[in-house]
Amino acid sequence: MNNKAVYAWLVLGMIWGTNFVFIKWSTDVISPMQVALVRVFIGFLTIGCFALLTKQLNFNQLRHSFHFNIMAILAAALYFYAFSEGTALLESGLAGAVSASIPLFSLIAAIIFLSDEKLTVNRAFGLLIGLIGVVLIANPLNGKAGENLFLGVVWMVLGSMSLGVSFVYARKFIVPLKLPAAALTTYQLGYASLILFAVTDKSGLAAISNNIVSLCILVVGLGIVGTGLAYVLYYYVVDKLGAVRASSLTYVPPVVALFLGSAFLNETIELLDYIATVIIFFGVILISKQSKS
Repeated sequence: MNNKAVYAWLVLGMIWGTNFVFIKWSTDVISPMQVALVRVFIGFLTIGCFALLTKQLNFNQLRHSFHFNIMAILAAALYFYAFSEGTALLESGLAGAVSASIPLFSLIAAIIFLSDEKLTVNRAFGLLIGLIGVVLIANPLNGKAGENLFLGVVWMVLGSMSLGVSFVYARKFIVPLKLPAAALTTYQLGYASLILFAVTDKSGLAAISNNIVSLCILVVGLGIVGTGLAYVLYYYVVDKLGAVRASSLTYVPPVVALFLGSAFLNETIELLDYIATVIIFFGVILISKQSKS
């Protein structure tokens, strides 16, 4: 296995793990959709400038705009918005735990759309186990956090599904284009910025400028690092490791999110949530062991 790709996989997982705490802090000041808009736009400016300076952009690439727009929706606009809504409703560690379901959706999409991906007994078992873990975290029969808990999990599952499918779409349609990662990221985040700008209520957005810490977290943590840099690593990892195996980087974010949520937000995760997270991991392990993509 490509060692550089594995290191990139680990770094990307750690970056995405910190995002949950950063989103939590940001949504205390502005709305979840505004958080998604700002982080995507800052990420676009960061990588766009780098791509221009390194001459990785040209007009001929725009003929692939249909695919760029699909990725803008799946791996940026919908994904970031859903995760912002979910994290605002849940504790950050719990939100991170639900995000471990991403490979489950990658597997389903891979089996449907990639000819070299087959549904084996182990994979089917892993998928079932992972879904059971998600249901345990949602715990709809408990009502310990009422409607917010269930709705938060629904948002996180929607975001996980969107990103999970994006790994397969990128593998099938984007990676074969052989375009530089910075160029791919620029187009994806550029189109996502336009989409989010069109649908986001901008009233109250200026409130973030009154909180310097939150502003720095949103611009640097979520925008430059968590979005711009993260997606350059994303395309590199998908190219080198394949769709389903790359999506298994969600081993890392839940662990990081649980630790940071406990350390910085004084979050207390219940025993059932830890058990459910382990169950999801076990399901994902069964799935990724079978991956040949």
